Order: sequence, then C-alpha cells, then structure tokens
Amino acid sequence: MNMTFRWYGRDNDTVTLDQVKQIPNVKGIVWALHAKPVGEVWELEEIRSEVEYIQSFGFHADVVESVNIHESIKLGNSERDQYIEKYKETIRNLSKFGVKVICYNFMPVFDWTRTDMYHPLPDGSTALFYEKAKVEGLDPQELVQTVSEASDLTLPGWEPEKMARIGELFEAYKEIDEERLWENLSYFLQAILPVAEECDIRMGIHPDDPPWPIFGLPRIMTSEASIKRLLSISDSKSNGLTFCTGSLGANPLNNMVDLASKYARYSPFAHIRNVKIFDNGDFIETSHLTSDGSIDITNVVKELSSIEYEGYVRPDHGRHLWGEKCRPGYGLYDRALGIMYLHGLWDAYKASK
Repeated sequence: MNMTFRWYGRDNDTVTLDQVKQIPNVKGIVWALHAKPVGEVWELEEIRSEVEYIQSFGFHADVVESVNIHESIKLGNSERDQYIEKYKETIRNLSKFGVKVICYNFMPVFDWTRTDMYHPLPDGSTALFYEKAKVEGLDPQELVQTVSEASDLTLPGWEPEKMARIGELFEAYKEIDEERLWENLSYFLQAILPVAEECDIRMGIHPDDPPWPIFGLPRIMTSEASIKRLLSISDSKSNGLTFCTGSLGANPLNNMVDLASKYARYSPFAHIRNVKIFDNGDFIETSHLTSDGSIDITNVVKELSSIEYEGYVRPDHGRHLWGEKCRPGYGLYDRALGIMYLHGLWDAYKASK
C-alpha cells in the first residue's frame, strides 16, 4: 500500500509538511486547491505551485481530494454541460503534473455531516459525533451554524459561498429523487471518463457520509448495491471507488471486510478509519484500533494485504488529542498514530506470508 496523508494547504491547515515528514513511510500528500471556487478550472500555474511545494518535502502529489462537483451537475440543470467541460479541463491539467487519482463525491448540498465536532470520549479526547435523532429534528440552517462555528479554517464541502445558498439549493432538489441523481451521475461519468482514461487518471467516488438520506435529500453511494450500480455505469478502468471504511461502515449492514474482499480491486484509493456505532443509530469517530470501534480494521487490512494492494491509503478522521488545536477530525497526532497502527498490521501480514 502507498501511505498518504491528507493536507489542506499552506494557509488552511494547522499541520505542516515538516511534521508529516516525521511520520515513518508516508509517501505522498493528498491535496487540493481548497480556495478554488467549486466548478472553476484548476489552472496550470496554481497546480504547479502546490505540487512543487509538496514535492520539495520529498512527497508525491499523486492523489487529489477532491475536485468537487458543481451542484448544477448533480441537479442536471441547463448549466451542467459548461461545468462538465471545466471539469474535463481540470482533469487534463492535473494529468500534466502526474496526478493519478481524483477523489470526488456526489452528495447533494452537504458533504460529510456531524452534529458535534468535539464530542468527548471516555479517554479525555474529543471526536466527530453524529446524533441521528438530532439530525432528524434539525433545521439545515442550524447544522450550517454548528459547522461554521467549529473552525476558523475552511471545511471542504461546507464552503461559505455554498452555505449561503442553502435555501435555494433545497428548493432545487425537491425535483431530484435517487433515480434522477443516479441518472445525473451516469451522465457526468459518461462525459468525463474518456478524458480521465486518456490522461491515465482514475476517478474514485467517495461513499456518502453518513450512508443514508438526510434532510430529505437523496443519497446514492450507500451500500454494496450502490457500488455494483456505479461499476455498471462504465467498465472504464478510470471508473472507481474511494473505499472508505468509516463512511460505508457507519451502517452496520455494510460488512467492510466482505466489501474489501470484493471491491478493493476497483478502488485506487482507500480511507481507513474506525467508528463506534450505537444501537440508536448514533456514531462517533474513534482511534483506528479495531477494538475501539465497530469496524474490523484488522481484517480489512488483511484483505488488502492478501491481494497485495498497491493503491493509495490514508488514515481518516482522527480524535483531537493532547490539547491539539486543529481542524475538526484532521489533527496531526491521532492520524499519525493511525498510520503506525495500519503499518503494523500490514507488516505483520506481510511477514506471515
């Protein structure tokens, strides 16, 4: 596996690449142009600036997370074709700097959703928490307020310019059900996959987080059936999955070990993290350690090892430890611990062969 670390840029992260360099065997930085408005073309010189900075620390910049999809594409409205053309140009521009994987998602309006950014855990740390009943009774504007107050840093998927249009977007999505959203995803992929394949870039769709509908909005990347349907859209080698154990795994009906055994080969990029699921549907992020959560991280890694997985891997949402002031879920310390746990599992399985 090719271990990476997600980083939000020189002006939008509390973690520095000097610090990441001290985590053993991290080969690459997962990056994006986070200040870029969704839907605009990523220009060559701004890509060059970020890639060369990352490479100056000895890392590769093979994985971008994310080139976000404009809402017009998800809605399938009259403006979608112009934004698809811009997306194609961004793919071509990224390929000129060696990018191999683009992670994206197709979640309407909201990206990942949590109700508490700093929920206390028994060990004294805090973590991202999802309270199901609270979401079911919450006004979307209240959720926007909760997230906006959680950090001074820009949170991907929660860009201020999009949050200012919440009412307008909810009105537009009244006409969009799951079937329409699938049709719009298929239209997008049929348009961009030939370009991605030509550029030797693999697209990896991220599962919905959480993997069920919220606020009446459709969600379509939620289960094994979703993965099968995604792969049926096109047999292009560029049509792939970002395999996220925490997102899919928040639904206990999704057996992540089984899904890893079946679909890891279609996944150029994997997010490996743990969550603890409660009987009432709530869940909280935990350490990556298998025994701390509800997901069998040990055997997920075993499945990846059994196929000698060569894709890109990163730890995902971590706890906030030792008083660290950081972006919610994206501090240095717990993700570094997660990397070492994943390395330990990988090395043990490799030695046993």
